[in-house]
Amino acid sequence: MKKTVFMAAVAVLFALIALFASTGIAADAKKSCDNDEKGWVSIFDGKTLTGWKASERPESFRVEDGAIVVNGSRAHLFYVGPLKNHDFKNFEFKADVMTMPKANSGIYIHTRYQDKGWPDWGYEVQVNHSHGDPKKSGGLYDIKDVFESPAKDNVWLCYNIIVRGKRIIVKVDGKKVVDFTEPDNFKPPKNHPLRKLTHGTFALQAHDPVSKVLFKNIKVKPLDD
Repeated sequence: MKKTVFMAAVAVLFALIALFASTGIAADAKKSCDNDEKGWVSIFDGKTLTGWKASERPESFRVEDGAIVVNGSRAHLFYVGPLKNHDFKNFEFKADVMTMPKANSGIYIHTRYQDKGWPDWGYEVQVNHSHGDPKKSGGLYDIKDVFESPAKDNVWLCYNIIVRGKRIIVKVDGKKVVDFTEPDNFKPPKNHPLRKLTHGTFALQAHDPVSKVLFKNIKVKPLDD
């Protein structure tokens, strides 16, 4: 009798765990990238790089199985499409992102196209779970860094970036990683004198030939400026 009661209790416990996984944090994280709420616009067609422009080394970017594969020497892929004439101020951005082990990449916001080098304009949201760089995913590179990765490689994760006024919120799979408000007297670091909020487009970073990162379901919801 006692054994039967114990087994029944274990079964109830596992059922509760499964219910939490399906309706709790995990479901909220999935919903944040998969929903089709009003206002979201896709900026990647899943087939081509139409609406995007690569700097330096276009061969660092290709499309496979509905995703942008970022793998190669330093280059950046800038959104140059028609939405808001690729010039955003207040917005929500989301994308499904998968990193391979030891990969390093980034998502730039409020940036501008440039032919060479690391983008001067705007902020870089770090994408790095296991690369040697100690600054990990979700951080605002060299501004509000994160030193413990909020997620792992080899799985699809939802990256959500929200900009309203001078405030930036970054979520990785539903978990708020950074909530940063740029001060009125903000002075960017000397090595990034233009790293501040103004307006601009998005860019995906190819960091090095060893790094491989996939991006898909890239969408933007422009907010009232």
